[in-house]
Amino acid sequence: MVRVAVDGMGGDTAPHAIVKGAEIAAREGIAKIILVGDEKRLRSLLETPESVEIVHAPSYVRMDESPSLALRKKKDSSINLAIELVREKKADAVVSAGNSGATMAFAIFTLGRIKNVDRPAIATLHPNLKGGITVLLDAGGTVDCKPIHLAQFALMGDSFARHILKITSPKIGLLSNGEEITKGNELTKEAHSIIENMNLNYIGYVEGTDLYNGKVDVVVADGFVGNIALKISEGVVDVLLTFFKQNITRNLRGKIGYFLLKDTFKELARKVDYAEYGGAPLLGVDGTCIICHGKSNERAIRNAIILAKKFAENSLHEVLKKSMEEYGNS
Repeated sequence: MVRVAVDGMGGDTAPHAIVKGAEIAAREGIAKIILVGDEKRLRSLLETPESVEIVHAPSYVRMDESPSLALRKKKDSSINLAIELVREKKADAVVSAGNSGATMAFAIFTLGRIKNVDRPAIATLHPNLKGGITVLLDAGGTVDCKPIHLAQFALMGDSFARHILKITSPKIGLLSNGEEITKGNELTKEAHSIIENMNLNYIGYVEGTDLYNGKVDVVVADGFVGNIALKISEGVVDVLLTFFKQNITRNLRGKIGYFLLKDTFKELARKVDYAEYGGAPLLGVDGTCIICHGKSNERAIRNAIILAKKFAENSLHEVLKKSMEEYGNS
């Protein structure tokens, strides 16, 4: 059975929601769960203590804490000890809803980067209008990128889409302020010139709307722009769903319309809910690492564990190793 180390102290809802989600996954037999954190606190929240293993961690990283400071001062934190379990082959994957900057820093420091990857990238999954999934990377891992970093993201995104999403020839686009080749900034222009000469199904510049219309399978951006795109998307969805809830039952016609379309609204809400996917893989580190939303509830943690299991079973980081090795030799 796949072994998943879970940072029990990371996230806005920790440790309660983290423990509950991990315990649900354990009881359902999804994976063998290793909870890492304050043993006394974690054990007190478990309904079935025998269902999970607990590894004690003396400290944890706060959500507002500096990643660089945490890296220097908190090597005994729950997130680092959870990642160390992967390095020591005592766990096959790690899941954390904690400080994403610190998680990435510890993952790089403890697991190391894959050869030919200069910067890791967070890959988020988004439903599109064609019924498939569009991958966005980087969604916040590396905010200051060089053109070669975007080219590496494109290659990792291609490999992810081929081997995990089973897309034969993924279409890849570079996020810009317009499709025209005259658009973009110096970063995107230089990255474009590199990516178009790689052996990828690259279609050029794409816009923000292409993240959801199914035009491409992989959208490449630097972490600064990618994270803004992600947060705007989350905000728009929240506003739309709130608007419908507040206005659709104000009159009889609206109530009838809601009754007829309520299943459609529920399906939309489910598809765009971050908890549905659970988390996002950190691509480029030498191990399976899932970064979750800071507000993750127990359902999100359960689903993140399912995601971690899938990626571990498919040896995602080994697939990326091979792809990047071939790229380095080309």
